[in-house]
Amino acid sequence: MTKEKIDRINQLARKKKAEGLTQDELAEQAILRREYIESFKQSLVSQLENTYIVEPDGTKRKVKPKDENTLN
Repeated sequence: MTKEKIDRINQLARKKKAEGLTQDELAEQAILRREYIESFKQSLVSQLENTYIVEPDGTKRKVKPKDENTLN
């Protein structure tokens, strides 16, 4: 997600509070928000894929999801 898109999300949010949005702007806002959420989820999954738990005996084990379907 680019800085420009995040700025646009914030601009639309401010405009919605101040004066309201047109139908086109509401649709654009929904698309941008969905893109932001997907980007955030991908970033989190990537971070968790590179996370290890260190056991008291010094061994490391990779963090695994409880259910593979929870990532979707």
